[in-house]
Amino acid sequence: MVQFLGNIEAKTDAKGRVFIPAAFRKQLQAVSEERLVLRKDVYQDCLVLYPESAWFATQNLLRNKLNRWDARQQMIFRQFVSDAEVVIPDSNGRILIPKRYLQMAGIQSDVRFIGMDNTMEIWAKERADKPFMPLAAFSEALEELLGSSNSSPEKEEATAKD
Repeated sequence: MVQFLGNIEAKTDAKGRVFIPAAFRKQLQAVSEERLVLRKDVYQDCLVLYPESAWFATQNLLRNKLNRWDARQQMIFRQFVSDAEVVIPDSNGRILIPKRYLQMAGIQSDVRFIGMDNTMEIWAKERADKPFMPLAAFSEALEELLGSSNSSPEKEEATAKD
């Protein structure tokens, strides 16, 4: 399984092509992922680039939570998959981002690739230069999620070694 990590600047050219960062390309090559799926993020004004296997895992997770015979749930699934498009890197490691996706994410030229677990996000640089949430809210949310836990990283590490 691929796990992307990093915050890497890049530029789109006049045609909307962008080089996938070398570190991310190496990870894709290591697991023989040649096809990628691009879609606008559900919550943010950015694009999400899925290795094909991660896309199908996500799509299957959603499909399994939805009732095929419920009209509203069928529309949710349709909306999710209709906003997706297969992109294949060229021999130089570039992908073409269709104009409609560039517009959806407000991308002009400068972008940031952000590794997000098994996907890559592509942000307009101006948007990614700003904090995603206020620092105080971030630290409070982390404390809420992790601070009240009886498990510390040291305990988890010791348990993993046993």
